[in-house]
Amino acid sequence: MNDSSKQRKAKVPSTRDEMARDAVGLLRELIAVPSFSKEEAQSAEILCRFLDDRGITYTRLGHNVVALNKSFDEGKPTILLNSHHDTVRPNPHYTRDPFLPAIEEDKLFGLGSNDAGGSLVSLIAAFVYFHDRTDLKYNIVLAATAEEEISGPGGIEFTLPHLPKIDCAIVGEPTLLQMAVAERGLMVLDCVTHGRAGHAARNEGENAIYKALKDIEWFRSFQFPKNSELLGPTRMNVTVIESENKAHNVVPAVCKFVVDVRVNELYTFEEVLDIITKHVDCEIKPRSIRLRSTSIAMDHPLVKSGLELKRSHYGSPTTSDKALMPFPALKMGPGDSARSHTADEYIYVSEIRDGIDLYIGLLEKCVSG
Repeated sequence: MNDSSKQRKAKVPSTRDEMARDAVGLLRELIAVPSFSKEEAQSAEILCRFLDDRGITYTRLGHNVVALNKSFDEGKPTILLNSHHDTVRPNPHYTRDPFLPAIEEDKLFGLGSNDAGGSLVSLIAAFVYFHDRTDLKYNIVLAATAEEEISGPGGIEFTLPHLPKIDCAIVGEPTLLQMAVAERGLMVLDCVTHGRAGHAARNEGENAIYKALKDIEWFRSFQFPKNSELLGPTRMNVTVIESENKAHNVVPAVCKFVVDVRVNELYTFEEVLDIITKHVDCEIKPRSIRLRSTSIAMDHPLVKSGLELKRSHYGSPTTSDKALMPFPALKMGPGDSARSHTADEYIYVSEIRDGIDLYIGLLEKCVSG
């Protein structure tokens, strides 16, 4: 993986203060350019230039940027450091310029600052810190990926086949620097009920909406028996409903509705679908079964290192690229998930500094010889 065009004299910060300033500077550059999902070309170029300026060889795969530690050894296990550089579009209630990376007191404002720019630049700082080390028990691979916000096929899913064998990962997302050891899966169901059209005035036909109501009530009230200590129950919500009608006086022959299903780690999607199909009459088609629930064992070295660093653990209700990884992954990073996708998004500069320290401390316990 040697695609960078040239190697420059390394400009690697030597102190934690310098590392934090370096990371914040990178984040401000990233905020200043639009990087909506599938439109990340400019932010990818910034990341490539940042690595190249520090003498780090990188590979660009579409809008994904990958780098390996300098003494990469195929005989060693490998840790992936991953976060995303795409963003959602600005919340319509912004009162600030979303692309102006302004710092006021300790707050750095800007679109993507919290989700997940702070985590991304902190992971990059940790990668740079370990890049030249020759005493590591693990290889370290960095992947700054695209399309996370839309779970698109051109992001981590596209990148993974191009990487060496990965044994485990740290996924950078805003978790208040605590350990998300489990994550809900997301399955979206398109459901259809069929009736028979007729004139409403004559009470003709068979109303597809009324047929759908029985199934919708089941989705509302059913409780899955397996309750997770980390994630709670598997939950279902009907979020969209529509008929084919444009006129008020026609009994609808078709009713369509959408169900958002958040699956805990105790069920596979196949098990959930089997239970649902046994209880409802509507036609069901899953949009995708890619974003599965995940968990990492409490005795995994990454988790044990986090516990030694006094980090708490929890189950995350939100879905990330962790769902697409076929190996153990710990979701963790600076920032607060509650700020994600909000107007006037921000992250504290001190959170980035703490994120760099935590990632380095976590990795030091795992990878040092």
